[in-house]
Amino acid sequence: MKIVFTNGCFDILHIGHVRLLKQARNLGDYLIVGLNSDKSVTQLKGENRPIFNHYHRKEILESLRYVDEVIIFHEPTPLELIKMIKPDILVKGPDYQDKEIVGADLVSQVIILARDYDISTTQITNRI
Repeated sequence: MKIVFTNGCFDILHIGHVRLLKQARNLGDYLIVGLNSDKSVTQLKGENRPIFNHYHRKEILESLRYVDEVIIFHEPTPLELIKMIKPDILVKGPDYQDKEIVGADLVSQVIILARDYDISTTQITNRI
């Protein structure tokens, strides 16, 4: 069984998230999503985030047919989760093109998916 792992805040789920999760799932047999806790989202995104708490975000992600499992993590990065899961493939979105990817040295393959959408949670919240 080939395990695929990705992670993120997934604060307001949008088409970009859904497409990333679908593509990630197609790379293996089992997709695990590491979900930033409320505290870590606030640290990463600021005081006004998250919009939805991690229990709500987890339930929404678990309702998608592409997602096999969602694990909330409270640390700033998913490194300990990656060590525990030992996935075969680590998937990141296009924002990580020129960045160091946490856990890259622990997996067989890192795949950065191309952006086929022009939307972000920040854009959505600014528009609202």
